[in-house]
Amino acid sequence: MRAVIQRVSKALVSIGGVVHSEIGEGLLILLGVEEIDTDQDIEWLAGKIARLRIFDDEEGVMNLSVKDIDGEAIVVSQFTLHASTKKGNRPSYIKAARPETAIPLYEQFVKQMGKLLEKPVGTGEFGAMMEVALVNDGPVTIMIDTKNKE
Repeated sequence: MRAVIQRVSKALVSIGGVVHSEIGEGLLILLGVEEIDTDQDIEWLAGKIARLRIFDDEEGVMNLSVKDIDGEAIVVSQFTLHASTKKGNRPSYIKAARPETAIPLYEQFVKQMGKLLEKPVGTGEFGAMMEVALVNDGPVTIMIDTKNKE
């Protein structure tokens, strides 16, 4: 499971020109699911993201988590995070999970984030053509891969 986490002052997801989800200060999480991902990947990744201390404290030091600031979150499924560009110029998505695997894991991840943040989490729509707009605050962007826990 791979995630790109962006600290935002606001973000929204539109589908067909209609706003589907919108948040103020918090996290925009782009989530890529692999065929080999499990419940353990969800638990570890959601916990890591909820506890990431990437928001400024009163002294301007990144020392607070999204939960500490009572921030919000949007999770958008993005299979292209598993693109392989090793051969040629056309990315291969062979590692990305098929919908029958990805959808339940994506939904479980969203549910787990909501549980950890103690509030509803915004989403995109799996498989839809979406427009994602955000104001990256900082900018702060972090990538996490559950198969490469750094």
